[in-house]
Amino acid sequence: MAYRKIKPYNLTEAELRKIWSDTYCNEPVITFDKIEVQFYSNMFNHCFFESDNRRRGDKSILSYNRLEKIYWIKDALEDPTSVVKKGWDSKTKSYDNSRRVTLVKENYIVVILIYRDKKARFVTAYEMNDKENLEKIRKSPDWK
Repeated sequence: MAYRKIKPYNLTEAELRKIWSDTYCNEPVITFDKIEVQFYSNMFNHCFFESDNRRRGDKSILSYNRLEKIYWIKDALEDPTSVVKKGWDSKTKSYDNSRRVTLVKENYIVVILIYRDKKARFVTAYEMNDKENLEKIRKSPDWK
């Protein structure tokens, strides 16, 4: 897979939002195993803004680090060599087969929620820089 990076600091926020919309929101992304993943324009803020203060969760800072990998979400979902695991549901404190975690490039994660047979919606994507949590993901059950 290509896993190309962009230089987001050379683009306006409006241009970055257009890349998001054109790449993800106009038609679903199809995973390597034929799951149709829906994306929505309002997910841009959740995915590409970071909090100045984690406790407040204000999502006030545009993250160039996340934005440089804007195309990685699609690449990861389409990559047949990706590691695919069951997601953890913190409310039930158990693994949930409707939550699918895709892991690529050692620590880049894409989470989708399966809501119907071969239908899903995007939840989030980010680099996991916490080694302990990354190891938990690697040891979680394979998604089937």
